[in-house]
Amino acid sequence: MSVPSADGPSGLLLVDKPEAMTSHDVVDAVRRLLGTRRVGHTGTLDPAATGLLVLCVGRAGRLQSFLTCYDKSYEGTMRFGVETDTYDREGTPVGTPHPDPRPDEERLRAACSRWVGEFEQAPPPFSAKKIGGKKFYELARRGEAVPHLPKKIRITRFDAVEVSGDVARFHVDCSSGTYIRSLAHDVGKELGLGAHLASLRRTRIGPFSLDRARTLPALEALAPAERTAPPWWMPLAEVPLPFPSLALLPGEAAKVRRGHAVPVRVPTDATGAPWVRLLAEGDLVALGHLEPLGRGALALAKPKIVLQD
Repeated sequence: MSVPSADGPSGLLLVDKPEAMTSHDVVDAVRRLLGTRRVGHTGTLDPAATGLLVLCVGRAGRLQSFLTCYDKSYEGTMRFGVETDTYDREGTPVGTPHPDPRPDEERLRAACSRWVGEFEQAPPPFSAKKIGGKKFYELARRGEAVPHLPKKIRITRFDAVEVSGDVARFHVDCSSGTYIRSLAHDVGKELGLGAHLASLRRTRIGPFSLDRARTLPALEALAPAERTAPPWWMPLAEVPLPFPSLALLPGEAAKVRRGHAVPVRVPTDATGAPWVRLLAEGDLVALGHLEPLGRGALALAKPKIVLQD
């Protein structure tokens, strides 16, 4: 087994997280597989959930703030008839089970469609949301009141795909920060049956899809050099950041790597852009801002996030 070091590859790794592992467990496993300590994620999954994790490796960690707010897609199942205190199957049942938990398909689909749009959603009591340095689930386990802190979310799709007995399979497209188990809980309330999230699988994070990801055993079976190969690996220059690019000459790139600004001619598509990608020979050197020089097409390219030493 290789010993993680501070040096190593830089890019994004798409991993298919298994059930029963935390997102941090996956990060630790990838650190060992790639031989680097510099691995982080762009959004966690609960241990019971599976699916796509986008991991930032090496200098890609400097791009993390740009990758955490993408919309996400999920597939999952909700089981009717029983509510739990955590809103998912990991929790303790609450109340009396419904004697006939089978939902009517038409009413279920109508209920799901009413949650499409923008609205305020509060984190469930048993969540990792923090207040005053304490996680909600720590307060809930002690029997303390959990604050109501709603946040605006957006759901563009919430479809009940199939119903079999007391279980419904669904698909959700939503904004970052949406609690899917709260949706299952709320739908169960609306139908008067009670419900909890029975399974969840994340299939998309913005432009990244699960079909490009690899499981940890599949990555481990590869030769070390193949673990950072497409399509599950994406080098820095190919990370789909929504910013125009600007090519630097070798001398300009050397200055930018040291954090110095350089005068450049502004491409048409970069006028007024909040960020630009500064490239040299196809590699991403830095992200920066453009500061106009006079009224012409020249500007000072100021590196803010340097990605090459």
